[in-house]
Amino acid sequence: DEFISSPPRKTVRFGGTLTEILLKYEKGDTTDFELLKHQLSDPDIKDAQIINWLHEFRASVAYLTKELEQLVNILLKLPWLRRSREVVEEYLGFLGNLVSAQTVHLRPCLRMIVSQFVPPRITIREDDVDISDSDDDDENISENFNTCHRALQTVARYVPSTPQFLMPILVEFFPFINKSERTLECYVHNLLQVTVYLPTLRLQILELIIEKLLKLDVSTPQQDIEDAEETANNCASGEKSTEEGLFDMEEDEDRKGSKVVSPSIERMAHPLAERLDILMTILFSYIKDVCHVDGKLNISNTKDLYRDLVSVFDKLILPTHASCHVQYFMFYICSFKLGLAEAFLDHLWKKLQDPNNPSVIRQTAGSYIGSFLARAKFIPIVTVKACLDLLVNWLHKYIDNQDTGANAYCDVALHGPFYSTCQAVFYTLIFRHKQLLDGNLRKGLSYLQSLNFERIVMCQLNPLKICIPSVVNLFAAITRKYQLVFCYTIIERNNRQFIPVVRSGTGGDLVQTCTNPLDSFFPFDPYILKRSKKTIDPMYQFWEELSAEDLENLKKPIKTDTSEDEDDDFLKGETPQNDGVVGIAPNSYESNTRSPVSSIGSPADCYVPYPL
Repeated sequence: DEFISSPPRKTVRFGGTLTEILLKYEKGDTTDFELLKHQLSDPDIKDAQIINWLHEFRASVAYLTKELEQLVNILLKLPWLRRSREVVEEYLGFLGNLVSAQTVHLRPCLRMIVSQFVPPRITIREDDVDISDSDDDDENISENFNTCHRALQTVARYVPSTPQFLMPILVEFFPFINKSERTLECYVHNLLQVTVYLPTLRLQILELIIEKLLKLDVSTPQQDIEDAEETANNCASGEKSTEEGLFDMEEDEDRKGSKVVSPSIERMAHPLAERLDILMTILFSYIKDVCHVDGKLNISNTKDLYRDLVSVFDKLILPTHASCHVQYFMFYICSFKLGLAEAFLDHLWKKLQDPNNPSVIRQTAGSYIGSFLARAKFIPIVTVKACLDLLVNWLHKYIDNQDTGANAYCDVALHGPFYSTCQAVFYTLIFRHKQLLDGNLRKGLSYLQSLNFERIVMCQLNPLKICIPSVVNLFAAITRKYQLVFCYTIIERNNRQFIPVVRSGTGGDLVQTCTNPLDSFFPFDPYILKRSKKTIDPMYQFWEELSAEDLENLKKPIKTDTSEDEDDDFLKGETPQNDGVVGIAPNSYESNTRSPVSSIGSPADCYVPYPL
């Protein structure tokens, strides 16, 4: 009714058509032009008026040159998104006409569209202070985002060079990490949506998102996340005991419940961890949706996305020390098909063995190989053995070249990649030794003996001195149990040579012992973000606490003259039936400290007593 009763097209309340107004403006008569700007800027402008003006502007885009930039900016500020369908369609038509006729306005148009990728801002007044925040209650927010993507597609259709102008704007408008979770969630979701219809931008957009996630990740160490969770749990239990019988809070709770928020049981107590959790969930969902079409894995799509993600991994993840969660995007996509996992391992292997790569990159690649082989349930034991063969053969060749001569001594600076590879092998054996021996004990032992761990352990480079103590202790216990190598003599000698470092400070002298001279970490240590861990947990190899019996069994060597029947008894008693559950595992160490995650997925620094 409003549209029908509106003035006829080209009739405005101050007289004259748009073309006439613009021609007058060119001749110096600005009266009608100023009235036009005033009417377009009116916050109470009606839908019918917007439609009339847009229709005229579509026919007059030839006049909207660089000199009329101010007028175009007013048009781009029109509240078109939250208007009737007729206004939206007319505005999309206007945008198409404008950018095709006047590409000088392309950037302002793109900036206007991208600015709508987050919920609208509302001002809330608290304690006489105006606080600006995102409007999370906007019911039409999803529909508005879809309209924005239609607008972007319209512009891209008329101007093929849109992607190269769009990318810097997407970077510029990325919200700060202290913005609300909803703002970050919407923006990242919309960025990923752009990759669907502008695939040439996918690699750059993934790189942008993962760079921001990485900043969040390294800003929230696992110890901080755990401390925040513990504090929140203590507070929650305290509040429950004090609130009982004081007030009836049902009305308040009902009112809070009307707002869509995450259940408290799934929220992370640490605010940055909460943001990271939400964004990782979105990234995992995106990876799944791209790789699966109608519920089935699409090999072509998956390979293309894998290449992009590996490129981002090399550029951002591999050079970043001790990130906790973001790298799991590679873990997740590799779970879709064994060929991807093998390709990723081969990629890391090439990084590790290439002497042209910086030592720190080679060491990190070694950490990724060991952690990936140990933690990924979807990697079969055949692949584990193939990787162990590669790694161990490389170690023996390295020893051949380095174990004699001027550099044949223990030094992390000289032999960092060697020590990292040793640790990867030890770590993998600790997690996978039961599966390696499963089915045929004698054949499994023969395979492990063929790896010749004794030569690696006994060499002049002394890897047991450099590797993380928890890895060394468990490796020594397992290899002694199966009579592969006796490490304890070397461990004791290393301990006697170990010199603590004394540092003086304001609180007095402090004795420090460096338990991690390699400064290594296990990148696939337990994932602790509550929402997104649901995606990772089904394919993740956890550990179980060592019982007193397990510790005792580790001290008992296996008899080498075991008969076939005794083999079966041993297997029944001690070996899992390939269920992916392992009995023991070492934990990660941050520099000079024990891992903070000992309680949730990596064991504490397990010490197996030396046999007397």
